[in-house]
Amino acid sequence: MKKVLVVDDENAIVTLLKYNLEKAGYQVETAMDGETALKKGITRSFDFILLDLMLPQMDGLEVTRRLRQEKIKTPIMILTAKGEEYDKVIGLELGADDYLTKPFSPREVLARIKAIGRRTSETSQKNNQDEQTEDEDERVSFDNIIVDLTNYTVKKDDRKIKLTPKEFELLAYFIKRQHRVLSREKLLNGVWGYDYVGQTRMVDMHVSHLREKIEKDPKNPKYIETVRGFGYRFEGGDNKDF
Repeated sequence: MKKVLVVDDENAIVTLLKYNLEKAGYQVETAMDGETALKKGITRSFDFILLDLMLPQMDGLEVTRRLRQEKIKTPIMILTAKGEEYDKVIGLELGADDYLTKPFSPREVLARIKAIGRRTSETSQKNNQDEQTEDEDERVSFDNIIVDLTNYTVKKDDRKIKLTPKEFELLAYFIKRQHRVLSREKLLNGVWGYDYVGQTRMVDMHVSHLREKIEKDPKNPKYIETVRGFGYRFEGGDNKDF
């Protein structure tokens, strides 16, 4: 049985999530402050963490940062209020896997958890397959950037660029489908593992951050182009070194 840690200081939200998650077959533990959440996240094993940002004692951003610092790889979905756009961005930068804006429906929470679970399983299977092969690293280069798709690293001018896991997944998805126009819905489904109306803003946020890190002029991107009315297209990754 998969285990979920639900962290929120609003008792009504904790009760709602716990009830619906247990009804769906999950084992649920709860915490109502950041310090308790951090302690449980480090000392116990969970398959998912649902984490509110505004918490007493220690906020959700600090909890996320410290969990990742402790090499805890449990998928984290942060819960935010509508006006916390900046905090959403910081949370994703710190290593959260997804965010959900309040108010939300239990059905949406379950759909997101299942999508993250599928993606995590697929990534684990791919890593196991990679370990069992002796193939050379798969690299793609464009101009002064080298992307190692096997070892999940990116270098620009021979200096390593720090991407979040989701930013790297997005870049890899673009590279493998270069020259093709990809809608936000297609990217949302392909990278995040779900297609939910109203969440395409998350794609734009990640594209913007990715451009800041790989483009010389993010406001006039060369690699990740905007195709107005349709989505995005990646150009420039033709030089492959296997």
